[in-house]
Amino acid sequence: MKKCLSIILPVSASILWSASALAAAEVQFWHAFTGRLGELVAEQVATFNESQSDYEVVATHKGNYSETLNAGIAAFRAKEQPHVLMVFEVGTATMMGAKGAIKPVHEVMADAGAEFDPDAYIGSVKGYYTSTEGDMLSLPFNSSTPVLWVNKDALKAAGVDPEVDLSTWQKVGEVLDKVKASGSSCPLTTAWQSWIHLENLSAYHNVPFATKDNGFAGVDTELAFNSELQVAHIQAMGEWAKDGKFFYAGRRNEGGANFRAGECALFTESSAGYAGISSEAQFEFAVRPLPYWEGTEGAPQNTIIGGASLWVMTGHEDEEYKGVAAFLNFLSSEDIQAKWHQDTGYLPITTAAGEKTKADGFYDANPGTDIAVIQMTAKEPTANSKGLRLGSFDQIRGIIDEELEAVWSGDKDAQTAMDSAVERGNKLLRRFEQANK
Repeated sequence: MKKCLSIILPVSASILWSASALAAAEVQFWHAFTGRLGELVAEQVATFNESQSDYEVVATHKGNYSETLNAGIAAFRAKEQPHVLMVFEVGTATMMGAKGAIKPVHEVMADAGAEFDPDAYIGSVKGYYTSTEGDMLSLPFNSSTPVLWVNKDALKAAGVDPEVDLSTWQKVGEVLDKVKASGSSCPLTTAWQSWIHLENLSAYHNVPFATKDNGFAGVDTELAFNSELQVAHIQAMGEWAKDGKFFYAGRRNEGGANFRAGECALFTESSAGYAGISSEAQFEFAVRPLPYWEGTEGAPQNTIIGGASLWVMTGHEDEEYKGVAAFLNFLSSEDIQAKWHQDTGYLPITTAAGEKTKADGFYDANPGTDIAVIQMTAKEPTANSKGLRLGSFDQIRGIIDEELEAVWSGDKDAQTAMDSAVERGNKLLRRFEQANK
């Protein structure tokens, strides 16, 4: 028995060693998607894992955008951070300031010896996640921009031509009057009120949201969204809320459920609303460009992106980072990115994916799905329209939400609310500036 055991043990040890050597390196990916988007992310991960045997990506939902960012920060402090963390665009400055927590994407790719061409990504998306030196810090993943979704059946029911011109807010106001008069309880609703009705409003009209090129030129920036244009827009929406023409459902995307259920005629939301609307809506819908205020010089300019990018975190093995590089390249590949764009309504983050989508005939078969791309790329971005890079911006958005809610409820006029939001937000910016000197 002893002799047999001495023969068996080395063989068993050899088998165990071989299995360990051949085991796929695990890559942890934390994200914020549920519902249809969560299903599509799971599909991407499964496709990548099945395409090779060297690496296995494990995707984990960690809550909404804010919760996922906070989970990543807490995990880093506990030295349990994932390899890849999805962070929404307003967390960009926070991640840039997280000393020792991130490994820039350009370094990940270079260290892994992976093919990587930053110029393959469309400029209006790439610039948001690129340093002043031109180095890509995180990988654009789900980039969207706001558009106007139209319930054509609801317009017909209100006696409004479903092809009515909705290009300006003045014309939208006229349509809201008619829809409300027909008895509708929800002529207009919105998602992400700060992102659409202040951040993108400012960019689309080429006026600053903040000084210092909206924060791109330094952390010593100050908020500036209490100027004439922004105040006039918020005041108009406040009047619509008072008159029952604007229905406020919540700070995030709560209004999406009302629109998809057919209750609302118009809905300002991300282009990525396409995933849910196309799969759930039992009515004829259309997508139109985000309206602008006629008479504003230079408008419409271009809208800015929302969504999130993928940040690589420090503290992992070289072999695992090779897996990260392979996964990020997979997500950016032409076929995968084109499918993601077509399935979700998110922007194609590469030029090749956009060209493939057009060549596939997708835009012809689904009119309006190219509006977001055109809206983002028709004009060269200006200092006011290339995006926002502000510290503590998630918290600042919370302040803005509070002040906007005071307008919608009639408790404050727009000027008072925006002045208060600027004053309160600037205090957070000064703290961020002190912490990042």
